Amino acid sequence: MRRAAAAAIHWAVALLVAACAVAVHAADRNMIRIGWTAWSDAEAVTQIAKEVLETRLGYKVELVMTDIGLQYAGVARGNLDVMLMAWLPTTHKAYWDKVSGEVVDLAVLYDHARLGWAVPQYVPESEVGSIADLNKPEVRSRLHGRIQGIDPGAGLMRASEHTLADYALDGYSLLSASDAGMIVALDRAIKRNEWIVVTTWSPHWMFARYPVRYLADPKGSLGGAESIHAVARKGFEADFPRAAAFLKRFRLAIPELEALMLRAKDSSYHHEAVAYLRANPQRVDQWLADTGTAKP
Repeated sequence: MRRAAAAAIHWAVALLVAACAVAVHAADRNMIRIGWTAWSDAEAVTQIAKEVLETRLGYKVELVMTDIGLQYAGVARGNLDVMLMAWLPTTHKAYWDKVSGEVVDLAVLYDHARLGWAVPQYVPESEVGSIADLNKPEVRSRLHGRIQGIDPGAGLMRASEHTLADYALDGYSLLSASDAGMIVALDRAIKRNEWIVVTTWSPHWMFARYPVRYLADPKGSLGGAESIHAVARKGFEADFPRAAAFLKRFRLAIPELEALMLRAKDSSYHHEAVAYLRANPQRVDQWLADTGTAKP
């Protein structure tokens, strides 16, 4: 009798543990982990996607901020479900080559993006019109031999290292900082009417806020026009079919993205993402057309 009772208790406990495991697994399947880095365009796009996934598709979203290289590795290993900031085919080529067989290229989110080095408009174009002009001794002196960069793991910084070598820019140092740190340096230089070169990209709200221009890159060291992709782990589409269907149709134009990014500087990216979605209901319905949830 005692053995029978013990066996019954054992099976009851086993069933309870199994039920809990199923419940946890089900909860996990409703949680989407999105990797991101604190770049202005990435934050804007990620906040818009998060809002749609949560409010229109009923998912829970966890945003995981980490270095871009770790994002690729995280998606490849399945620790992250998706990332929305893969610059292809050039900027993130080194990362992509390592994981391309282990991830899924879901869609292009926006295109005509580019990398570059920029200077304030008051820097005479006749003196500094291209990256090659940085080799002039008087220009190097005015710039104190510094190129202001962003975070060291960024593809833009890798490209900038190559640019230093391609143009034989001896005597220059490439300074690393966050995107925000680069902007602080640019803002300070402009207020003081000082010369500065910053590494940057489009889309970026700085072009709407500050009087800056790209330097010509005749060697093409910083690449040409690029596309920004949504990259997911294998199995993502099977686990989150409606999320994948949304991301495959999620498209933005750079001008509207830059306008949102600029507004966000005076509020927040989440606030502006919500405002954008409210102002563009038809666009959202287009994104959701293949999910079965778009409004008629």
